[in-house]
Amino acid sequence: MEKTDNMPLWVFLAYSSITTRKGALRLIWACAAFTVYCIPWAMFFTGQDWVGKIFLIEDWSWLAMMVPITFWYWISLRWLDNNSGWETVQQDKD
Repeated sequence: MEKTDNMPLWVFLAYSSITTRKGALRLIWACAAFTVYCIPWAMFFTGQDWVGKIFLIEDWSWLAMMVPITFWYWISLRWLDNNSGWETVQQDKD
């Protein structure tokens, strides 16, 4: 994606290497899935050893990082949708 004059830097940095809305949605869904994975599930299921083996995260630090990142990608997508940023990208490809 190329930066236009009216595009904020935070939007450009979020999707600088993603050129389609579909790719942006895949990134957001992957971040949302990893955010759910980052919940320290082993703290809630103390008697289940298999939960600790599958969900390796034991503290809240990863979740605290993933929530703002996912939100950043989501608001960047909203900005591009509201300012027809994807149409600009498609026109650049033609």
